[in-house]
Amino acid sequence: MSRYLIIGSRGSKLALWQAEHVQSQLQATDSSLTVRIEIIKTTGDVKTDPLTVIGGKGVFTKELEDALLDRRIDLAVHSLKDLPTILPDSLTIAAVCEREDPRDALVVREAQPISSLRNLPDEAVVGTSSQRRIAQLKSMCPRVKIKDLRGNVDTRLRKLDEGQYDALILASAGLRRLGLLDRINFAIPPAEMLPAVGQGAIAVETRADNEAAIDAACKLQHDQTRVACVAERALLRSLGGGCELPIAAHAVVNEKTLRLEALVASPDGARIVRGTISGSTANAAELGANLADKLRADGADAILQESL
Repeated sequence: MSRYLIIGSRGSKLALWQAEHVQSQLQATDSSLTVRIEIIKTTGDVKTDPLTVIGGKGVFTKELEDALLDRRIDLAVHSLKDLPTILPDSLTIAAVCEREDPRDALVVREAQPISSLRNLPDEAVVGTSSQRRIAQLKSMCPRVKIKDLRGNVDTRLRKLDEGQYDALILASAGLRRLGLLDRINFAIPPAEMLPAVGQGAIAVETRADNEAAIDAACKLQHDQTRVACVAERALLRSLGGGCELPIAAHAVVNEKTLRLEALVASPDGARIVRGTISGSTANAAELGANLADKLRADGADAILQESL
């Protein structure tokens, strides 16, 4: 008997790539399943102001969650880094798909060999709207000029090629998924720029009472990615932050051991509190919360209060 599911997705090329990836994976695991994609515009798609102005939490996800709650769609596909760490009571993450490269990428207008962000020329104009990236870049390269950057990947690359910027910082995962690997001049190691929580991972969200959707989506779960992201999101939740604050974290899973590194920075990059923690993957959420407590004790609390 044929079954039918509707996926909700933003309309950008990258969002649709992710939704189509989930669609194909769902249909590959169950040939009786018919899956359709419905495009939904979010606040972050409509408004072009900086995220610090329109508010970072939920600007790319709220309308998708509303569609779930209204039963207009069965599944919402998100970039996990955009999804707030506290969900509405009746919604749940049914699956976290296998992570793509979580690193940030430096994309330069004029091709040149780059082995570090420190190779950027003084006064270079770098495009990014991420407070996390801005703080870390200012700390490492105080003389570069940072210029706000919004829009989908194609729009951002066009602005670079037109000469509005000398370089951009984008997510490696998005460029790879769109077949733009050749635009990555330098994949920035976490030692230089720690990624966003959940960066490179795709989340499939649904209603907690939608057993058919949960049963279908759970087959897409990638355990290592899920565990790593549980730790990262627990840290962010404990710090009370979102994508509008300079908070970064990256977890690596090796068999049954998890290592989590995180930082909290002041917006100007003048102060950075950084820490690591390791432990059993069975305690992923606890490790995230414990590292958040350690960062707070080391001075992150004061930075977060000033950033609010």
